[in-house]
Amino acid sequence: MSPRIKKLIGSGAMLGGLFAYVLGAIALADAIPKHWLAQLLYFAVAGIAWSAPAIPLIKWMNAEPKRRR
Repeated sequence: MSPRIKKLIGSGAMLGGLFAYVLGAIALADAIPKHWLAQLLYFAVAGIAWSAPAIPLIKWMNAEPKRRR
């Protein structure tokens, strides 16, 4: 697969995934108690957790294409 196609697919997946993640995080935030410490912990974790699936996707997008023999 060409690098341009991989980046196009990866960018679309990243945007769609982040959009869904943000909607889910916002919906789940309503269930968090109104205590400042609970909200701080939730938003700290939610703000970092999106990178777990994004890092492998970015690595895949930037990987060198396999050469055919």
